[in-house]
Amino acid sequence: MELISGFFSRLLELVTNQFWSLLSLPFDSGARLYWLYLLCAVAFAFGVYRLGSNKSDVKSDRSGGFLSFLFPKSVWGNASAWLDLKFFIVNQFTGKLLYAGLTAATMGVVFYWVTGGTSMIDVVKGSELPGLSDFLISVLYMIVVIAITDFTAFYIHYLQHKIPLLWEFHKVHHSPEVMHPISNFREHPFDNVAYAMGIGSVYGIVLGGVNVTLGYLPNMPTVLGMPLLLFLFNAGGYHLRHSHIWLRWPGRWSMVFPSPAHHHVHHSCHPDHLDKNFAFLFPLWDVLFRTYHMPDDNRDVKFGIYGMEETEYTSVWKLYALPFRNIARKLKAGKSLTVNEEPRQDETERG
Repeated sequence: MELISGFFSRLLELVTNQFWSLLSLPFDSGARLYWLYLLCAVAFAFGVYRLGSNKSDVKSDRSGGFLSFLFPKSVWGNASAWLDLKFFIVNQFTGKLLYAGLTAATMGVVFYWVTGGTSMIDVVKGSELPGLSDFLISVLYMIVVIAITDFTAFYIHYLQHKIPLLWEFHKVHHSPEVMHPISNFREHPFDNVAYAMGIGSVYGIVLGGVNVTLGYLPNMPTVLGMPLLLFLFNAGGYHLRHSHIWLRWPGRWSMVFPSPAHHHVHHSCHPDHLDKNFAFLFPLWDVLFRTYHMPDDNRDVKFGIYGMEETEYTSVWKLYALPFRNIARKLKAGKSLTVNEEPRQDETERG
């Protein structure tokens, strides 16, 4: 009885902590939903509202005022938008715990292996703030570490579209018919296992290698506790990446800095947009690997999954369960789940 009582006591504590963690997200600078990042997104949206032209954003309706522009009925009158909110809340108690725990564990194990038995926690605790002479090293360290991990995320993202087994889970993230900032969190827990294992391993290797080479881990330049590059990424209109508001940096700047429009194209099911713009922080990866595409406007951008005339992803349960059903159907039909194929058009979706 004590064992059972202890289990439920621990479970209640875990759920309670996650509940308060959910409520504190707008006040946590390390969280995507931090109030400052949201405010920056609103500021960028207001700029689009006041300065944008129909040439660059052909779908936005500015006739009803800024609030109507920011929260249009075309988005919030769609059941898909509210499903994102429900799934977000449920997933905070499931997928988030899996991703965070697996990433940290993988990183720690790999770091321990690379350094020959050094605890990553002890190294991080013992690191000191850099002086002026070490600032250049810290900046270089930040750029190298984030660039390598961002490329890892880019390549994992690419594989999620090219390998049918991974695509079935990643498809959940592409299933919204309309998008708003919470749509960013419509991710199947198993979809994030690939990121947790891949990024955790690479991060552990890089940090372990740096620690072995320098004898310590430099501190990255930070703003509000976030590495400078990630802070700028989050503050640079991040929440418009999953939204109805089209914001494209002018000229070739979209190849250098990640604009919301870059990710809109990735979520579009227009044939010209399929398997484009996989990068997160550095669009350069898409340019180098010829997956970059940036139209002048959003007239052809339509969110959803290519080949699906009507979405099946209509409940929280289906967001969790449909990937397993689709995988079982493919196995029963004798289809390969490990070879490259066009992932967007699937027999099970249309039949």
